[in-house]
Amino acid sequence: MTTIYNFEGAVLSSSLCELGEGPTFESATETLWWFDILGKKLHELHLPTNRETVHALPVMGSVLAAIDADRQLLASDKGLFIRRATGELSLYRELEPEKPGNRSNDGRVHPSGSLWIGTMGRKAEEGAGAIYHVHQGTVTKLFDKVSIPNSICFSPDGTIGYYVDTRVNRMMRLPLDPQTGLPAGEAQVFIDESGKPGGIDGSICARDGTIWNARWNQGAVDHYATDGIHLSRHLLPARRTTCPAFIGSGRLAVTSSWEGLDETARAADPQAGGLFEIAVQIECDPEPAYRL
Repeated sequence: MTTIYNFEGAVLSSSLCELGEGPTFESATETLWWFDILGKKLHELHLPTNRETVHALPVMGSVLAAIDADRQLLASDKGLFIRRATGELSLYRELEPEKPGNRSNDGRVHPSGSLWIGTMGRKAEEGAGAIYHVHQGTVTKLFDKVSIPNSICFSPDGTIGYYVDTRVNRMMRLPLDPQTGLPAGEAQVFIDESGKPGGIDGSICARDGTIWNARWNQGAVDHYATDGIHLSRHLLPARRTTCPAFIGSGRLAVTSSWEGLDETARAADPQAGGLFEIAVQIECDPEPAYRL
């Protein structure tokens, strides 16, 4: 039986995001970054001082990855950009210039330094998106006709990849070439939650190979064993939880959203869009940098 834990964590930020997503932790500076995709904002939180800075963006950003001490890779509705410490953005690669109605969504850097990035329609149109592999600037489409790409994460040794189309709600698992992050075999169903309440949203893979997944519309983070067994559910004080991020030994940050909630629903879910921290038994390697 799955163990359920009530929320006993903390609110890391009460800056309520319409669509809080893409949290990533920069261990060298102890800084957590995350987006409000629809609000076109990038949030920066220095954890030791609790100092938060909000950066306005000219694009809908959804994923941030380190390149080096002075540059980051930013995925958005207008493609991939290099972001400098000054906040300046320069276009690096386009993703879908022929689909102006699409935007980026979930993504993550593979241990090889390659990026997996998903796209979707702005209104989550059926099959409008895809998942791409970006290796040193070369963009390769991996999976087509994806509605809501999520849960992109990798085993620490880079030999296994995971992803989901949240509309289908089946998390997929596939072997990868650890040197490139490209598929080395066919994807198989790892966790089948089709027809069940809530959507499989953003995930991370811990050092022990287990998966921690934010469950949209259930206000929870779920922990799955390496064989897909549901080990535990950790409740959060906002229903539309979107993605977890490892922020240090035993610490997990979780983003959330108020997208789609009317005035009555927001009043019933007043912390929707907040950023939370929970204590769990987790260890993760630092997020790899993207290799130009």
